[in-house]
Amino acid sequence: MPISIGVLGAGQFAGQFSQLFRLHPQVSRVYVTDLIGERAEELNELQGLDGTFADFDEMLASDVDAVAIFTQRWTHGPLVLKALRAGKHVYSAVPMAITEDEIAAIIDAVRETGLTYMMGETSFYNPATVFARQQLAKGAFGRVFYAEGDYVHDMDLGFYAAYEYSGGPEWKRTASYPPMLYPTHSIGGVLGALPTHAVSVSCIGVTDDRNDGVFDREISMFSNDFSNATALFELHGGGSMRINEMRRVGYPSHIRESRFRFFGTEGSFEQLAETSVWQDKHGVEDVSAQLATAETMAEDDVTLAHVAPELRASFISGHAQVHDPSRLPKSFLGAPDGHEGSHHFLADDFVTAVNNGTLPPVNAWVAARFTLPGIIAHQSALAAGARLTIPDFGDAPLDVAPPAGERGATVVSAG
Repeated sequence: MPISIGVLGAGQFAGQFSQLFRLHPQVSRVYVTDLIGERAEELNELQGLDGTFADFDEMLASDVDAVAIFTQRWTHGPLVLKALRAGKHVYSAVPMAITEDEIAAIIDAVRETGLTYMMGETSFYNPATVFARQQLAKGAFGRVFYAEGDYVHDMDLGFYAAYEYSGGPEWKRTASYPPMLYPTHSIGGVLGALPTHAVSVSCIGVTDDRNDGVFDREISMFSNDFSNATALFELHGGGSMRINEMRRVGYPSHIRESRFRFFGTEGSFEQLAETSVWQDKHGVEDVSAQLATAETMAEDDVTLAHVAPELRASFISGHAQVHDPSRLPKSFLGAPDGHEGSHHFLADDFVTAVNNGTLPPVNAWVAARFTLPGIIAHQSALAAGARLTIPDFGDAPLDVAPPAGERGATVVSAG
C-alpha cells in the first residue's frame, strides 16, 4: 500500500528527495514544511507536491505515514526521536545525532515502536564501497586488515554559501561545526563494505588559522576551532581504519569528495580524485571506468535553484557500472540523482523498507556504528589524542530480516 511522506526542511538538499519520493510508485502523497514558510511554499509549487504544513508539530499530528528530515546537522537527533514517538517512520539526513545519548534514545524508540528508521548515508551506495563489497564477497581481498576513508570537502568549495543559506545572519556560529561530528561519509564508506565496527580511537584535531570568524572558539556555538581531523580506529576482530575529515584542504572536492582505500592480504583498492585502482600481488588494474558516474541532469535544472554553484557537482551524478539500477522503479529513469549515484537507492530503500516492514540497509544500529565513532573521535581530539573506547549498541535485531539491498552487489552486515 502506498505511503505518504512529510518532508521537514526545504533547503538545498531536500528538493532532490521530495522529487524522488513524489515519483516513487509506492508513495501516494508528499508534503513539506520549513521554518521559513516561503521556502516550503516554493518547493511545493515547483514540484507539484501535495501541500504544506505550518510547522513540524502540525505535520506530526497529521496522517502522514513517514517523515523525511533535512534540517541542520546538529538538530537531527531530537527531531527523529519526536517523530518516532509520534508514530512516524523516519528517514533522516546525516548524521544520525551528535551525542551518544541521542543515539541510544533513537535505538530505544525504534526497538519499542517497531517503526522504520533509516539514515540517508550516501557512501553506503558509493561506487567504491559497492565495488569493495563485491570484491570482499569474492574473497579477492583475502583478509582486510586496514582501510581508509576521507571526506575532503574544503569550506571554500560551497560550504560558506551553504551555511549562510541555512544559518542566516549568525551563520558563522554554525559553520564551525566539528568535522568529526559529520563522519558518516567517510566512516560509512568503509564500514558499509566491511563486516566490522570500531572499538577504540585516537584522534588529532588541527586548529584552524584562517582567522575569518569560522572555526573560532569565541564565535562557534560548538566552541570548536578544529577545521581538520584525523582519527585512527581499532576495528572489532582486528585491523584498523584511518578516517580524515578535512574542511581546509587543497583538493578538488567537486570531483570526488569522498574517497576510500582497502588493504587486504591478497588484494587492495585505492582512490584518488580521478583514478581508482585494484591491485594484487601480480599487478595493477585501473577500475576508474567501472566507478565513474554519468551526469543525469543539467546544472541549471530547477531543483538546483538554491544549491551553491560549488556544490552542484554532487547533485548531478548518476549510476556507475557497479550499480544495479534495474532494481529501481522505472519512474526514476532520468530523475535527478546525486552523490555518485546514491540518491535513487536511498529513496527506494526507505520506501521499500516501510512498505515491506523490513530493515533498511542503514538502519538505526548500522547508523550508530557509522556515527558514534566520530563523536568519540572528537572527544579524543579534545583530549590531545587520548585513546578512547567506543561504545557499541550491537547488531540489528535478528527477528527482522534485512532487505536484499543492491541486487547484483553483495551487502555485508555491519555486525
